[in-house]
Amino acid sequence: MNSVPRLSIGLPVYNGEEYLAESIESLLGQSYKDFELIISDNASTDSTADICNRYASQDSRIRYIRQQRNIGLSPNHNFVVEQSRGEFFKWAAADDLYGRDLLQSCVNALDQNPDAVLAHSLTAAIDGAGNVTQAYKYPLVTDSPSAPQRFRSFMFGSSGLFEDPDSRDHRLIRIDNEGILRACDEYGVIRTKVLRQIAPHDSYHHQDRIVVCELLLHGPFHITPDWMYFRRDHAGRVYRSSPRDRCVILDPRRSSRLRHPTGRLVAEYLWGYVAAIRRAPLSSADRRECYRLLALWMADRAVNGVVPRHLEPISEQLSDIHQNHAESVHPAVSGQEGRS
Repeated sequence: MNSVPRLSIGLPVYNGEEYLAESIESLLGQSYKDFELIISDNASTDSTADICNRYASQDSRIRYIRQQRNIGLSPNHNFVVEQSRGEFFKWAAADDLYGRDLLQSCVNALDQNPDAVLAHSLTAAIDGAGNVTQAYKYPLVTDSPSAPQRFRSFMFGSSGLFEDPDSRDHRLIRIDNEGILRACDEYGVIRTKVLRQIAPHDSYHHQDRIVVCELLLHGPFHITPDWMYFRRDHAGRVYRSSPRDRCVILDPRRSSRLRHPTGRLVAEYLWGYVAAIRRAPLSSADRRECYRLLALWMADRAVNGVVPRHLEPISEQLSDIHQNHAESVHPAVSGQEGRS
């Protein structure tokens, strides 16, 4: 193994004692070994520090760093990137699980596809016991060589807006899925040099979407068509909070409603798309097309209450994954063997 690993994994955590050990074990048990695991503890008040120190004493690939105070989720995400040394980088969540071959699959994909800036797998949602509750095939065309086409798919497909295939006038319909899942590209393996060229995590509404959007404007993604990323859905997940509360979790400095009213948080989100397009290495024609698509998307957002909507039930999102995995992900994840 090289002294400088090819892959850096950044795991920001705050009070993650419930699932942290399982998440760490599923990373340490990966078939791909050439990585460092950077854990940044955001001044947790539970047993997170004890868990991290225990694993760090057992595996030299772990670097455990404890923040002196809670700096917020977004600064903690940026901190682990700053600490990374690898050619590739991956964010990891303290409550998710990772199939044994996820990292190997992603590194292979980036090696074989030099134009790709990110590699990931299909995503399934699991409950607290590791049982699959939701799964669906990747909905976007982020593998397109065309930046405007990738952008269009990201903006419209991930918001559930599609052209009705049965409509002669290309009428727009909205088809969303219930539950936690959308495209979870942020947790893929990313080329570090590209990640350092884009804007870091911020703390406005839906700021994580801007990170993914700017990445795909730099190049295509590669998605391995197998379920190897298991996203834990539980009551304490940040996405369950209100938009305003989420922003405060992202950065405590957002707590002042006078300095950071909701309108400002939303406006910063919309401007984030404009800034991402402006910064991206696009041709003039592609940049104009992305601005045009952004304008169409913003118009849809303003009137989406009148767009017909069909909600795809969770029960219809399980058939595909059950052909590849059991209802429990325990057999596919290191450290989960023998769990019931």
